[in-house]
Amino acid sequence: MAQDSEGVTLAPDIARAGVAAVLNDPASPRGKYHVVEVDGDVIGQLFITFEWSDWRNAQIWWVQSVYVVPEHRRKGHYRALYQHVRQLALAQGVCGIRLYADDHNARAMTTYEALGMTSHYKVYEDMFDNAGMTGYANNST
Repeated sequence: MAQDSEGVTLAPDIARAGVAAVLNDPASPRGKYHVVEVDGDVIGQLFITFEWSDWRNAQIWWVQSVYVVPEHRRKGHYRALYQHVRQLALAQGVCGIRLYADDHNARAMTTYEALGMTSHYKVYEDMFDNAGMTGYANNST
């Protein structure tokens, strides 16, 4: 997924442990996975994490780890998944949904814009540990 969207290779053991930390604790404050299935097979996913907005006195959901298997892309599966999550957010009083897209992932940006999302910020980061990832641009020492 990371290789496909950002050209980054993940360390499998670290990524599996990160996913397990969420899946093994359904009430995890770390986030929640949402999936789309076709004929009983998971063909797409997104991961929600939570940000508290003191400006709005409400929660913002961040969409991360978006993936749809290649043969199921451009068929409306992500749209359906996003609309489901959007309805959950509205029902729970969430004030908005955000995500970041890699600067070079034009197809993803087109998809997000087609869903009515708009770009308002640039994301800056100072990552302290690449956690075994390769191909990840990082200035930290």
